[in-house]
Amino acid sequence: MINFKPYSKIILGLIIVAIFGFGLAGGYLYFKHQGLNSLFQKDIYMEFTSEAYDTIKENYWEKITDEQLAELFKLATEKISNFPQVLDTQDSKGVQEMIFRAIKDLDKDKKKEFVTNVVNIVLVNLKPFGRSQLYTQQQETQLRETVSNIDKGVDLYESLGVDKTASQEQIAQAYEEKKVELLPEKDTSPEAAQELAMAERAFTALSKEQARQTYDQTGVEPTILTDITNPDIAYIKLTKLSPQSFEEFQKTANNIDKTENPTALILDLRGNIGGSIDLLQYFLGPFIGQNQLAYEFFHQEEYQPFKTQVGWLASLVRYKKVVVLIDGQTQSSAELMAAVLKKYNVGILVGVPTKGWGTVENTFPLKQTLDSSGKYSILLVHSLTLRDDNQPIEGKGVDPVININDQNWQQQLLGYFNYQALVDAVAKALKN
Repeated sequence: MINFKPYSKIILGLIIVAIFGFGLAGGYLYFKHQGLNSLFQKDIYMEFTSEAYDTIKENYWEKITDEQLAELFKLATEKISNFPQVLDTQDSKGVQEMIFRAIKDLDKDKKKEFVTNVVNIVLVNLKPFGRSQLYTQQQETQLRETVSNIDKGVDLYESLGVDKTASQEQIAQAYEEKKVELLPEKDTSPEAAQELAMAERAFTALSKEQARQTYDQTGVEPTILTDITNPDIAYIKLTKLSPQSFEEFQKTANNIDKTENPTALILDLRGNIGGSIDLLQYFLGPFIGQNQLAYEFFHQEEYQPFKTQVGWLASLVRYKKVVVLIDGQTQSSAELMAAVLKKYNVGILVGVPTKGWGTVENTFPLKQTLDSSGKYSILLVHSLTLRDDNQPIEGKGVDPVININDQNWQQQLLGYFNYQALVDAVAKALKN
């Protein structure tokens, strides 16, 4: 059972995001319920508030009572208005009446700012703090682009100093020149280190023809990196879980299977910030088989099971020795993936505990608009993810089987596989 302290005891000082100042006249008027209802029955600001309230109550990961949620709205309204507020009833109706009184003398623009900021403050203060938020259409689009590994603010060709007509040889040459220029300075200059990292990112996306075509056509960058420094050991790094990652992974594994003959695999999840969590039902199938109970979500005191949707991947069967690398920046769906691989003994987790970001955020569009500028949606923590021991990943993370902070971690790994070349390859990967 997962218990948290009730909301009535939280928030003396609210987390505030995008707050606008409102100069309200001192005091407010009270109306009889019947008269007040007739005034705001079709008020767009009350409709917006009501829809946001109901969306939170129905979809938030933890069961939240009307008393708890109404109190959050009251505290948020007090923060913005700088005046004490009264809830005639601790429910959606009471919240609407309270906000109606607070904004009745404001102009349309100020009313919009007020109600959107109230909703946003409430969302930001839902636990875990800062995970939920009110999104504009533009923010939701940016979120979806981020999940898809699209960064419209960056031109990878420009990062290498080449144009889009550059040949593969010119791209490789430009990358080598960047390394010669920046490597000597990267340890002493944060700017040089950042520029070098961007050059490496650009080279990864543009150095292979298929990945380059994908980037040119869609703006999507690759999420799979691979290397084989030892003919018997394959190295695959998964940088993010994006919608195209599963297809990328299959192609990579199949290509290695056709061109190389390794028996050991290093699967690197370090620095993986997660992404599209619904992809895991497919991504885990090649490792644990079809129709296997992969993981569960926890939502409003209920457990929701998820089974794999696809079966074994033939090109993975060859790997008899598998190491999964994790670190403190492995988070979200990547943590859940690591937990499942650990649970099914697919590989030995090596590294340090993961970040402990164990929430599933969904976007819920709001039907009510406030003006012609666009719609809003609520980014809301909908569920918690669970690790291999059925405890929440949130705040705990996933523990490695072998912690590299132990002085004898290499001896521990050698004890599992009795394969020194693999231990050496893991040690080398950890230095990068």
